[in-house]
Amino acid sequence: MSRKLKIAIVDDEPDMRESISQWLVLSGFETETFASAEDALKVIGPDWPGVVVSDIRMPGMDGMAFLKRLMALDSSLPVIMITGHGDVPMAVEAMRIGAMDFMEKPFNPDRMTALAKKATQARRMTLDNRALRRDLSEGQQVMSKLIGASPVMERLREDILDLGQADGHVLIDGETGTGKTLVAHALHAVGPRASKKFVPVSCAAYNDEALTARLFGPLEDGLPALEEARAGTLCLEDVEALSEPLQARLLAFISDQGTPAETRIIAISNARGEGRRAEDSLRPDLFYRLSALKITLPPLRARGEDILALFTRMTEQFSEEYGCEPPQVSAQEAAQLLQAPWPGNIRQLINVAERAVLQNRRGTGSIASLLMADGEDNQQATTTEGKPLKEYVESFEKMLIDNTMRRHKGSIASVMEELCLPRRTLNEKMAKYGLQRGDYL
Repeated sequence: MSRKLKIAIVDDEPDMRESISQWLVLSGFETETFASAEDALKVIGPDWPGVVVSDIRMPGMDGMAFLKRLMALDSSLPVIMITGHGDVPMAVEAMRIGAMDFMEKPFNPDRMTALAKKATQARRMTLDNRALRRDLSEGQQVMSKLIGASPVMERLREDILDLGQADGHVLIDGETGTGKTLVAHALHAVGPRASKKFVPVSCAAYNDEALTARLFGPLEDGLPALEEARAGTLCLEDVEALSEPLQARLLAFISDQGTPAETRIIAISNARGEGRRAEDSLRPDLFYRLSALKITLPPLRARGEDILALFTRMTEQFSEEYGCEPPQVSAQEAAQLLQAPWPGNIRQLINVAERAVLQNRRGTGSIASLLMADGEDNQQATTTEGKPLKEYVESFEKMLIDNTMRRHKGSIASVMEELCLPRRTLNEKMAKYGLQRGDYL
């Protein structure tokens, strides 16, 4: 249920303040009174949850100056001005500045109630729309971090958008370093609970007693996680680390919530291999509750050309951080990156990208040496799936054009000269790989 909005009553006459306040309270509104505009401005700011009723003639800052200050703070804030009989022209000027309406003294109670209702409805709509835009913006920001154009990543983004709108609990699994926590944030950010809390808890970070207190209480300071996440999302990382007694308590909590669940649970499982999976570690009834909806993240080695796109993005970010040029990836190095098994997935790729930038700054080393340092020598650096030569060639070609366009900031002539390509060929290849010149300007 939406909380009740306040009506700020600003008037230097105590009797008038109290009279307006009493009537509005009797009409079902919540009020807050101020003896001066200066006092009101100490409380009222952008996104203030309410509307303002203000007298025009007041000592110190008068109603017109007060209105201008309010409009500068929040031009959508509904302000109703109170006028004496001779102040009507001034009230009309106030509406030109931004006031919503005005009332003449002595005020008509029914008109005041109607104006207050109209103003609070308008304010609620404004605040709800702002909150929705912020939630959408946050969701877009999180989704933008899920980089990649491979089919598996396109499907993952579609799954997140679909499951984000659902009410069921979700189980996320996949290899270490594939971005499971980021996906959990994305599921929350694109769904109807986005404005509520997202509360992460690592089940492997506590002993049984401490985890019980963290989830269910009591805590010396703050709320237990299940209470803190009420109406929002509780993210349980390393869910397979839950002991049998805690599994039983969590199952009871889920059962008591009913359908749809008041608090959504997103469980993350890092266990891999037979005997270590979530379904092997959790009691069956809890597992089936938590895995009503399921997302399995793809390993990096299954993402094809995304590997080069991610590596390029990461080296650019680290180069900016360290104040140096990003390393240039040769055809051989691109092939090695594509063929590496990446057991540490994205987390490992980020580490390799940072070390590649530091190496390049010193003018020593190679990407191949970094892969071998991670135990990925040339004999090991092959994917289990294997890919046709054409895929490797196209991935490298796209990366090369993309990198060159970035360095030349979208200058087609410079890219044509460096890559020795006629304009028509360059245009065709950019269209083929979905590269837009406007993205580099």
